Amino acid sequence: MAGETGIFIGSGGGKRIELVLRRANRHGLVAGATGTGKTVTIQGMIEGLSAAGVPCFVADVKGDLSGIAMAGSPAAKLHDIFAARAAEVGDTGWAYADNPVQFWDLYGEKGHPIRTTISEMGPLLLARLMDLNEVQEGVLTIAFTVADKDGLLLLDLDDLQAMLTHCAERADELTITYGNISKASVGAIQRALLQLRSQGAAAFFGEPALSMGDFIRHDDKGRGVVNILAADKLMASPRLYATFLLWLLSELFESLPEIGDPDKPILAFFFDEAHLLFTDAPKALLEKIEQVVRLIRSKGVGVYFVTQNPIDIPDTVAGQLGNRVQHALRAFTPRDQAAVKSAAETFRANPGVDVATAITELKVGEALVSLLQEDGAPAPVERALIKPPRSRVGPVTPEERKLLVETDAIGAKYDTLADRESAEELLTAKSAEASAAAAEAAAKDEAEKAAAAQAKQDARAAKEAERARIAAQRDADREARLAEQERRRAEREAANSPWNRAVTSATRSATTAVSREVATQVTKAVFGTTRGTGAGFLGGLVRGVLGGLFKGR
Repeated sequence: MAGETGIFIGSGGGKRIELVLRRANRHGLVAGATGTGKTVTIQGMIEGLSAAGVPCFVADVKGDLSGIAMAGSPAAKLHDIFAARAAEVGDTGWAYADNPVQFWDLYGEKGHPIRTTISEMGPLLLARLMDLNEVQEGVLTIAFTVADKDGLLLLDLDDLQAMLTHCAERADELTITYGNISKASVGAIQRALLQLRSQGAAAFFGEPALSMGDFIRHDDKGRGVVNILAADKLMASPRLYATFLLWLLSELFESLPEIGDPDKPILAFFFDEAHLLFTDAPKALLEKIEQVVRLIRSKGVGVYFVTQNPIDIPDTVAGQLGNRVQHALRAFTPRDQAAVKSAAETFRANPGVDVATAITELKVGEALVSLLQEDGAPAPVERALIKPPRSRVGPVTPEERKLLVETDAIGAKYDTLADRESAEELLTAKSAEASAAAAEAAAKDEAEKAAAAQAKQDARAAKEAERARIAAQRDADREARLAEQERRRAEREAANSPWNRAVTSATRSATTAVSREVATQVTKAVFGTTRGTGAGFLGGLVRGVLGGLFKGR
């Protein structure tokens, strides 16, 4: 049960061990080998936090934690063991009880779908999700920058894919401003997007995006609602799982107000299989994780990492974890032995507990516990028995899950995918407009070329016609000249015929005789005689003139 100031965890060293609510936002670690009781410990902590009015989030990797929604049963095979353990640890008020639960699932199969937008995820986490190198991450960042500058919403993978294609098409222009955008880098990112799709990540990106307020709810009894993420299928894509939970933490950090140290957390966040978050994480991502873990405390959120080996957590993060529950470790390998030594060194010493030895001797349901006290100092480590859970140990049935999902406070808010106009639609429309404009320009160019060709053909035809006309005119002129020459030739031939020559000779003789006679008569009339030099000359002149006149006739 939860008291006014603390949550009962178990007993050890002859005293009750409680998680102080005022210090529960100082984060924590639950570690231990497989099968040592981590899941039951987490279940009991969540029950206590929920009863104290603290909403919780937990990733249900194996499906076992879904039983938190249902009260345990006296008919369960572990009932006698749990009852005996409750009596042993002094949990006198122990009784079976359920807890208010909301089920979530990235794939929308075992709970309400959880979605975010590409823009909200950001280039850093997406680069981590797609395992991009620094150059490819730089190109991805450029795509985000250009989308933001051009007012293009990046909501889902289709939007991001369209944006990358758009940037590749504008590579020459954008390279001048933002740096090199190679087709090889864009191609590598596009291939990574295909891999994300094959893992089912497309269902995670879109709208309506998750509102963080829906994670922080209380039921009508004031109990904090437990948000359970069905992660059994998600674990098949460990990088997606780790990136999603880190995004969730980042969103909580960015959306929640600063409240300092409240009397109790506003949300407790349990990160199972936490080692996946840090495996092969680049330096920039580790710095972001450290920043979020360090600062989210002041937002009233407590983060509890759950892992098999405490050395899976980097020192920069482990140093922020004030509340620790260490289940048994097996020191079979050098790495295991290093983990035992590391775990032993992180606890506040207790003269009555040999930590290094006890870690390898702990039984199932037993742990080394050191929690922050009221004054904020860690309590000396105690070897403690963990209290039994009140809810069901084991998963709910599909029918029970379905009923719980349909009747919770979320309803159908996230069940229907929304697809508003975003980058993919806008870029497709712009591409269509550009294609139509190009087609129109091409058609206009073709028409102009056709018109020019037709004009050229018409000019050639007109030129040919003119040439034909000129040739015809030349032929006609030649024919006319030939006809005229023929006519003249005929006239000449006619003039030179025997008959014409005879007529001409007779005419000439007659003319000559007439002209002589006329001249004589004229001379006589003028001079009165035909003799003398002047008369002879004048007579010859008159005869010549008259002869010419007659000849012309």
